[in-house]
Amino acid sequence: MSDANGKGTNGVNPEKDLGASNLPGQRGEGGEEIRVQRGMFGANNGGDTSGYGGLVRSIRLPGPATRPYGGWFDEVADELEGALEEQGLVPENVVDKTVVDRDELTFHVEREYLLRVAQTLRDDPALRFELCTGVSGVHYPGDKGRELHAVYHLRSITHNRLIRVEVSAPDADPHIPSLVSVYPTNDWHERETYDFFGIVFDGHPALTRIMMPDDWQGFPQRKDYPLGGIPVEYKGAQIPAPDQRRSYS
Repeated sequence: MSDANGKGTNGVNPEKDLGASNLPGQRGEGGEEIRVQRGMFGANNGGDTSGYGGLVRSIRLPGPATRPYGGWFDEVADELEGALEEQGLVPENVVDKTVVDRDELTFHVEREYLLRVAQTLRDDPALRFELCTGVSGVHYPGDKGRELHAVYHLRSITHNRLIRVEVSAPDADPHIPSLVSVYPTNDWHERETYDFFGIVFDGHPALTRIMMPDDWQGFPQRKDYPLGGIPVEYKGAQIPAPDQRRSYS
């Protein structure tokens, strides 16, 4: 419920208040706004049958954190920066930004340095992130110039720590270095991300589709992929895809 000023019954505007507890996904004015979503799932042209067609909310990415990060985050960031400097690299050129959001640490790395960063995180004795639990793809059509994101979840069994490494690439050049040579278990995870998002992992030993047919057109988990995919034939009738049905609101 909201009053005439757009505030909830508790007097808090969840779109603006960082401490609002009823919408934990919101970041208020903080972070970087990449688009404004209308409706529950972003459908337009009458395809939203959810009943939430009037919903309007900002989609924001968390902004860079400032020192001190807190806890062991500073120790990991310092060690990574020092290890990169020892290799003759400038940390500011390698790590685009460091994000601390919801008590989680994420390094946003420039894609040309991804392999070097991954090997450093794995091999440095003070870091020892020996395990990569996989890579996830994300598509932000409104994040111009970096629409495709690959997110790696790294765990240090030695130090019992968990971090993320995130890399972005534009739709026009969806290439990211493969990490199979550093983390061999990423083999199928990279194939799945390629299959669903179209991210090309350069250097992968066998980058092929893993779920969809080899001749499938498009990448089903991209935000611009047609909602519902293809029409369905049922008992002789053609049922249109959800984005082609009439709105019930």
